[in-house]
Amino acid sequence: MGWFLSFLYSQLFVTLSKPSEDFTGQTIIITGSNTGLGLEAARHISELNASLVVLAVRNESKGAAAKQSILASTGRHSSSIEVWDLDLQSYESVKAFENRVNKLKRLDAVLENAGFMTKYFRVVGGFESTITTNVISTFLLALILLPKLKESATKFNTKPRLSIVASDLHFVAKFPEGKAENIFDVLNDEKSAIMSMERYAVSKLIVVFGVRELSTLMTQNAKSGFSEVIINCLTPGACRSGFDRESTGAKRFIFEIMQTAIARTTEAGSRTLVAGVAAGEESHGKYMADFQVAEYVYTFPNFLYPGNKTRLSQ
Repeated sequence: MGWFLSFLYSQLFVTLSKPSEDFTGQTIIITGSNTGLGLEAARHISELNASLVVLAVRNESKGAAAKQSILASTGRHSSSIEVWDLDLQSYESVKAFENRVNKLKRLDAVLENAGFMTKYFRVVGGFESTITTNVISTFLLALILLPKLKESATKFNTKPRLSIVASDLHFVAKFPEGKAENIFDVLNDEKSAIMSMERYAVSKLIVVFGVRELSTLMTQNAKSGFSEVIINCLTPGACRSGFDRESTGAKRFIFEIMQTAIARTTEAGSRTLVAGVAAGEESHGKYMADFQVAEYVYTFPNFLYPGNKTRLSQ
C-alpha cells in the first residue's frame, strides 16, 4: 500500500521539469524510438544538441517517419539522426547491431526503451517472447555494447551511461517463479504462465534485479575498465500510450479510464528517460523514479517496501 500511495502521488502531484542537459558532441542510441516514450526521448535528446542520435527500431519505415518528425520539430540537420534496424526478438539482429555500433567513432549513452507485453504465450529464441524481448535480448544488447562504451570512456575521458526502462508494475509482480531453482525454466512453462500484465511485471522485476547484479559485477571487476560505465534503470510512470494494444472489452475500458484519470502524457514520461540516461554515478545500479534514485527491498512473494530517495535533478 505504501508503494501505491507513492505512485498515485507521483502521477497526480509531481511535475517533471523539461530536460535541460547538454548532450553536445555525444552519440546516443535509443531502442524502440519510432513511437511513444522512445520517440519523445529521442526528440528531447536531439534538441539538446546530441551529435548523433541512433533510432534503433524494428520497423525502419516507421523509424524514418520518426526521424522526419524529430527533424521537423527541432530543426536539426538530417545527419544528426540515423535509423538502424534492431529486432530484440532476434539474437542475430542484436549481433548484427553490435557490428554496426563498433564502427562508430564513439558511444556515450544507450537508452534501452524497447519493451513488449502480450497475452499470448509464444516461444521466441528459446524463451517466452516477453522474457526474450524484455530480459534476454535487452541484457544481451547491454553486454555486447559495454566494450564500446568502455572504449569511449578511455578515449574521450567520459562517463558513458547505459539506462534500461523498467516499470512501476514490477512492484505488483506476484512472481511465483522466483521460488524455483531455475526461474527461466518455469517461465517457459506454458501451463503455469500468467501472461499479459503479470508476465510484463515479472520481466521488469528481473530487469531491476539484473541491473543491480550487473552493476555490482562491473564495480567488483574495476580492472576491466567497465567501472567507467554507469548502468541504471528507471520508471517513466503510467503514461498515455498504445502500449496495451491487445486488451479488449471491460479490461480495455478500465485501462482507458485509468489512462485518462492518472496517466502522464507520453512527452512528460519521456523526461524521466532523459534523466536516466543523463544521471551520474549516484545512479549506478539503482532504480530511478521522478528523476530520483529510489532504493527498494523485495521479499517474496509480493512485498516491496520503499526506502530512501535521493534527488538527482530538478
